[in-house]
Amino acid sequence: MSERKELTYRDAGVDIDAQDRALARIGELVRSTAIPGVMSQPGSFGGMFSLPLEGWREPVLVASVDGVGTKIKVAAAAGRYNTVGRDLVNHCVNDIFVQGARPLFFLDYVAAERLRPEVVVALVEGIARGCREHGCALIGGETAEMPGVYLQGEYDLAGTIVGVVERDAMINGRHGPPGRRVEPGDVLLGLRSSGLHTNGYSLARKVFFETMGLGVNDRAQGLDGTVGDVLLAEHRSYFSLLEEPARSGWIRGMAHITGGGITDNLPRILPDGCRGRVVRGRWPVPAVFQVIAREGNVAESEMYRAFNMGIGMIVAARPELADRIDRHLASHEEPCYRMGEVVAGERGVEFS
Repeated sequence: MSERKELTYRDAGVDIDAQDRALARIGELVRSTAIPGVMSQPGSFGGMFSLPLEGWREPVLVASVDGVGTKIKVAAAAGRYNTVGRDLVNHCVNDIFVQGARPLFFLDYVAAERLRPEVVVALVEGIARGCREHGCALIGGETAEMPGVYLQGEYDLAGTIVGVVERDAMINGRHGPPGRRVEPGDVLLGLRSSGLHTNGYSLARKVFFETMGLGVNDRAQGLDGTVGDVLLAEHRSYFSLLEEPARSGWIRGMAHITGGGITDNLPRILPDGCRGRVVRGRWPVPAVFQVIAREGNVAESEMYRAFNMGIGMIVAARPELADRIDRHLASHEEPCYRMGEVVAGERGVEFS
């Protein structure tokens, strides 16, 4: 009787040694983001953070979790994994900042059919860079090899962020107290996006790679760069630009324009009886969206629901305070577009 082969985890598709090599470098990246309050070391079962209470009256924790969607497939096709980690952090920072919170710490999740150490390190390098830029600690995460769940060469990337805001400084445009919630007469200010950010990639990939038959290194008429360059443009963070106006109480509401576009995200900060009136043409729509609409024969209403259409953040403010925000952004050489106003009506968005 022949001797049966001794099976290892590697035979089942999971290379623990490869994971260990990646984790050694990841530990260095984690330590590079440490800030006061971090209590755990890389490799701990759970990340620990002590909220410094000195100087806080009624601190409220704000948490969010998100991913980069199928943008990771564009990164894989281009062989460029060093930007999507920063995309992830910036997206998550924006998601909690719209409620007034500044980031404290972050946890990441990287999964694949088979982990390549150099890819995992590149992903986490981007995450660590985004965290350092925001004074946010990367205190833990998870790397997982799951053959049979992911297809060969596929990766997934997600993260969780936790931030803090004073209770009386929270920005809650829809449910805030009278005088602080969004109301008719408020001005809607738009801040430019850098491109698709991290949403709409399933449709964008279909248009560029299937309908147009292009690759990541090809150029399309009207685009400033290759398809890969344009689609991998990094998701902007608006934290540093708007932190002072938020802290000064000039802002009644902020809408991060992510999945669902302006159509679905602006109503999230509107109370009942308030309607967003958005005037098309008051801001430049980047060429990438024009190419997608034209070459994919995508209806305008679908474009505004699938993509940010050049606006990554919308701020609602009283007219006199909108002027202050405008001047503040101008001092940072940041364009600000008066894209509409809040009017009385059924909660939602109307375009004109």
